[in-house]
Amino acid sequence: MSGSLSNVYNNISFSLNFQAEAMARLQEQASTGSRINRASDDPSAAYRILGLNSQQRSMEDYIDSLSEVVSTLELSSTIIENMTSSLVETKLRLVQISGGIYDEQARKRTAEGIDDILEQIVSLANTKHNNQYLFGGSDTASAPYTVEYTNGKITSVTYQGSLEGRNIEVAPGVQSGAFYVGDNIFRSSNRSSPVFPGDTGAKAGTGTPSVTGDVWLTVIHDGSNYKLSIDDGASYTTVPVGGETNQLVTDSRTGQVLYVDSTEINSTGVELVRIPGTYDVFNAIITIRDILENDRGLSDAQLQQLQDNSLDSLEEISNLLLQQSVSVGSKIGFLDNLKDSLKNLKYDTEDEVTRLQEADIAQIAIDMARRQVLYQMSLSVAGKLMSMSLLDFLR
Repeated sequence: MSGSLSNVYNNISFSLNFQAEAMARLQEQASTGSRINRASDDPSAAYRILGLNSQQRSMEDYIDSLSEVVSTLELSSTIIENMTSSLVETKLRLVQISGGIYDEQARKRTAEGIDDILEQIVSLANTKHNNQYLFGGSDTASAPYTVEYTNGKITSVTYQGSLEGRNIEVAPGVQSGAFYVGDNIFRSSNRSSPVFPGDTGAKAGTGTPSVTGDVWLTVIHDGSNYKLSIDDGASYTTVPVGGETNQLVTDSRTGQVLYVDSTEINSTGVELVRIPGTYDVFNAIITIRDILENDRGLSDAQLQQLQDNSLDSLEEISNLLLQQSVSVGSKIGFLDNLKDSLKNLKYDTEDEVTRLQEADIAQIAIDMARRQVLYQMSLSVAGKLMSMSLLDFLR
């Protein structure tokens, strides 16, 4: 008898506890709006939600990185466009001077204006964004361009940044450059044979020079031999009798070299040797300014020829910047599309988490009503069973 009553009590207790726990879970789901409040509620779905939440956080990090990279590239693109505008202004001034309607004083005033443009371009090339230099490649802590001044004017601009770009991961397995190597952006890299436009008789040698852009070649005669210099007379190379077809002339300041065919040199003078395909924005403008200032005492005919040639160097640099601007713009477009794709993936992940986790309130209400009925029935049965006495068994 005692065993039977004990079993009845245990069954009633189990049933009441079971229904009460079920109603408690449903009430918790209704109050939180979440179907899964602890891993034990649905271990499989809980594990899936943890993975999706991790993926969502990863997408958010990539989207933030993309936004920063795009912001950096947009600023770089703006700088390149501003430089292009400065070159257009320089070209316009040079065309006006080349028209022959300005005197020497006007040329010098134009040179001063071009010097201001040069200062502005150097400042643009050393622009910072979020305390990082844009055009120093992977070295974003130091100014990429150093400047040398003589008598208050820029005489040379040298790139000292990294030769490797800095890449940032913007998606799983996808990296994008955000900080460019300035020497690749602002300098041509399509070297052609040197052009000797002067009347000294010097011609291009057979070797490949390391000098770039424009180089002033000075030819003098010491009474016995011709001598050549490409560092404004800081050092000279003696031309042997009869000359050489591939004579090496070195710039003592930089170590760069120019190969000269000196076999037909027949007069002294100064000429501007051009190396097409190697111009950079800064030194091309320096050369134009120096031509207009005419500190080397060139004749009007020589000045006219050099001014016309300078238009070619400006055209080369303008085309280079245009190509770079298109390249940066294309990259920005690609990254914008990638960011949109990642956002869509993030939204899909959020929807999946919501689908797995969100409680169905209507279904919960139905289940609650059903559980309450079952609970009331269990209480009713328990009341009847627990009210039985020995007399009920003796009847």
